[in-house]
Amino acid sequence: MKDNLKIILRGVGQVMLQNNALTGLLFLIGIFYNSWLLGLGALLGNIVGTVAARLLKYSAEDIKNGLYGFNGTLVGIAVWYFFGFNLATTLAIIVGAVLSTIIMRLMLKKIPAFTAPFVISTWVVILAIKLLNLTPALASALPPANSLNLFSTVSLGFGQVMFQANIITGLIFLVAILINSRLAAAYALYGSLLGGLLALLFSWPLDMINFGLFGYNAVLCAIALGDKKRNAFFSATIAVGLSVILNFGLGKIGIITLTAPFVLATWIMLIITKLSFKKKVV
Repeated sequence: MKDNLKIILRGVGQVMLQNNALTGLLFLIGIFYNSWLLGLGALLGNIVGTVAARLLKYSAEDIKNGLYGFNGTLVGIAVWYFFGFNLATTLAIIVGAVLSTIIMRLMLKKIPAFTAPFVISTWVVILAIKLLNLTPALASALPPANSLNLFSTVSLGFGQVMFQANIITGLIFLVAILINSRLAAAYALYGSLLGGLLALLFSWPLDMINFGLFGYNAVLCAIALGDKKRNAFFSATIAVGLSVILNFGLGKIGIITLTAPFVLATWIMLIITKLSFKKKVV
């Protein structure tokens, strides 16, 4: 029972690339603080994704490290965030979480999957819900903004990684990362701040900036690429910039961005780094 609980909590922690059960617990606390429903959605998606991996006999070590739980966690939050709670959306979470586990397994040995399985499976589930007209999407509007609120921008940049528009939740998320890695926390803070400031520089909507919508993909980029190596800061900075541009551009053409900007920007930087290394070797 204790080991299973740790697996679930590590799965939540892995949403922000933190293989730490205590970090995952704090993430859950932050979600429940803002929304008990989304907290339950996170748990449902996580458990379904993890159980699916066990039934499919995937790597026990990967399961232990929460690698088949974090995409399901995000699926569970996203579906109830966009469509609310009912039987259809509950079934959608189950299907989406299982699909995310299968996609994760297919990608795991080939490329760094990050949250790509979540993005793909959630896009599929959302499309199915809309095509089958199962349930209407929840209406939402951003709070109006006349000036930059930097504190809100940075804090919600953390919270929005898991669809949490709550400043306290964002701060809890930051502390959770700090408990596992001071370096990751520093990079995450830098990513959230830089993402918001770049959007401001581009004169993009203040309500979106203050709501953390240009920060959450930037947070993930900075954590994924940030380390103590000499070129890591440069790579993370470029990826943050790319994620901001992709977030705005994909949104403009009507795509629900989720964490796709993070995945694409990070993949691009990893490819550039790999090609650059090969060139130096030659």
